[in-house]
Amino acid sequence: MKRFFGALLIGLVSLAEIAEANTIRIKDLVEFDGVRGNDLVGYGLVVGLDGTGDGIRNSPFTEEIMSNILERLGVNVTGEQFRPKNVAAVFVTGVLPPFSRAGSKIDVTVSAIGDAKSLLGGTLVMTPLTAPDGEIYAVAQGTIIAGGISASGDGAEVVQGVPTAGVIPSGARVEREVDFNFSKLQSIRLALREPDFTTAQRVEDAINRKFGRGVSRMLDAGTVLLDIKSTRTASPAHALGIVENLTVTPERKARVVVDQRSGTVVLGEDVRISRVAVSQGNLTLRIEEKPMVVQPNPFAEGQTVIVPRTRAGIEEEPGIGLAEVDGGTSLSEVISGLNALGVSPRDMIDILKSIKAAGALHAEFVVR
Repeated sequence: MKRFFGALLIGLVSLAEIAEANTIRIKDLVEFDGVRGNDLVGYGLVVGLDGTGDGIRNSPFTEEIMSNILERLGVNVTGEQFRPKNVAAVFVTGVLPPFSRAGSKIDVTVSAIGDAKSLLGGTLVMTPLTAPDGEIYAVAQGTIIAGGISASGDGAEVVQGVPTAGVIPSGARVEREVDFNFSKLQSIRLALREPDFTTAQRVEDAINRKFGRGVSRMLDAGTVLLDIKSTRTASPAHALGIVENLTVTPERKARVVVDQRSGTVVLGEDVRISRVAVSQGNLTLRIEEKPMVVQPNPFAEGQTVIVPRTRAGIEEEPGIGLAEVDGGTSLSEVISGLNALGVSPRDMIDILKSIKAAGALHAEFVVR
């Protein structure tokens, strides 16, 4: 009897661990309305390149921005012609995180827009970053860490990675804060990243259960409204600090995702296949051209001609015959049934398409 209860206890603990592993924090499932980043962009100049910059003749905008920067520094270059190869015009992009304060730093990405070959070793000159409203929110400057390298000679060139783009960690300093009074919010919406009525209902139930009263309400499949005042917390920040760490078990649509370029197939946990028979084979068409040169006899009249010679053939492999795939009630059974066909991943993609067309694949089929 003791052994029985011991085994039962172990089984219950294992089930509890599995259930706990399937729960996800609310902060990983939703976006809080108003708590978002803001995209920034700027147009600047990179200097200090080792002869891999823009060709001024092909990129006149590089000369223009370089002249503007020098004139702001008190250097008069009006009417001068210069053709440096160590500068490049770039776009600088970044994201201003929510609640960023003046003086904090953010990462930026630098990308060449001219015919520069590499930004490796370059330094970005002070570049203002603006938001869609036209206001300057940050200023970027610093040494670029390029993500690739290139080498070339007279007869060959080698490029690894993308040397015309790079990043500057903590390369921009925030100069202006976004005007948003978060502490005055009376309610806030939780937007699900994957809208689903069941998941939204579970989020609502988890929040109400935590506070012991109805402080949240599901509006639709993708939105849950949280009443900050009803939570009786000190501020909206305190309320969200409690809510975001609550865990729920999300529901997912049955989905099959196929990447035709790499031959990758991903099946969701809820994918099901009805009982179906599958036959698959390969058909190969071969055409070979072997032209033959025909010349006249020595000292005879005539001319040399090329006579076309074509060989065409069709080869058909026997394939797998007609194989039966039993209806799968779990993901492991579906995988076992498909693996029994013994085909390559790319052939599996075609088989899954055909099974979907036959109405036996009960899942959303996504092709990328």
